[in-house]
Amino acid sequence: MEKEVKILAIESSCDETAAAVVVNGRDVRSNVISSQIDIHTLYGGVVPEIASRNHIERINQVIEEALKKADTTLEEIDAIGVTYGPGLVGALLVGVAEAKALAYAAKKPLIPVHHIEGHISANYIENKELKPPFLCLVVSGGHTHLVKVLDYGKYEILGKTRDDAAGEAFDKVARAIGLGYPGGPKIEKVSHKGNPDAISFPRAKVGKDEYDFSFSGLKSAVLNYLNSCKMKDIEINQADVAASFQKAVSDVLVDHVNHALNEFKMDKFAIAGGVASNGVIREALREACEKKGVEFYHPSPILCTDNGAMIGAAAYYDYLAGIRADLSLNAIPNLKLGEK
Repeated sequence: MEKEVKILAIESSCDETAAAVVVNGRDVRSNVISSQIDIHTLYGGVVPEIASRNHIERINQVIEEALKKADTTLEEIDAIGVTYGPGLVGALLVGVAEAKALAYAAKKPLIPVHHIEGHISANYIENKELKPPFLCLVVSGGHTHLVKVLDYGKYEILGKTRDDAAGEAFDKVARAIGLGYPGGPKIEKVSHKGNPDAISFPRAKVGKDEYDFSFSGLKSAVLNYLNSCKMKDIEINQADVAASFQKAVSDVLVDHVNHALNEFKMDKFAIAGGVASNGVIREALREACEKKGVEFYHPSPILCTDNGAMIGAAAYYDYLAGIRADLSLNAIPNLKLGEK
């Protein structure tokens, strides 16, 4: 029987203060998330300064609750994992400082975790049989990456967004059509009442870099459509705009994934990140995989958003690989996947 490695994981890269206790990368003993959505809704998006202050107020309670729910103590933890990038620098610093303090005080190894690697690793938690290699699409508020997962901790980035991430485009379009923040869930909800073929929005292709994404043109096309309707005094059907925009995003994602599956002949595909909890996009990708006989994996919605459990899953494989940080560890807001 394998040795039990118990990791306390901390995540504070954006507007969720989260901590979890994870055993051997796949067994979640606790997963505590303190969300700031209600606070940032007032401003129509995440305000970095407010996010940082709230992390400072909540982080100790969240960690204490995670240890309590896991029925364990800091002394019984084998290592402490923490997100150190990418993300909002002030928010990341709160988690990194906390993790360093705990690692120093309890004399525990400190494992630096890449946020996107955490999202990818969320798939290991509920899909115990999933092992690399596989293809993974990471779609969230800050990131859109198509990645070949070669092994635990080893990645080849096939493509990423040149401008807006998919989730960012959802937030901006939601604001423009009067739905507010957070955009993703609100657009999906309204889209069920609309016609996805009502309005023809563009599907961007990025020159020679066939796996790269671009969503700023789509966002601009939606804004231009709305302005045109207002100028011509045409009534705007909010549900049709939402459904048509969502289908444009979904079509681009499916197209890129299909292309990669054809080229690399991979038999496993996973999605990750906040936008991966969008039911319409998830079902479109599932359908694409089924047509090709490819095994489709996705985390539950709670593991798609930022959470500590995914960081604990990633930290376990980094721990096995001997990756450690000392007390000079710093937050790196623009950290690229594959960098350590």
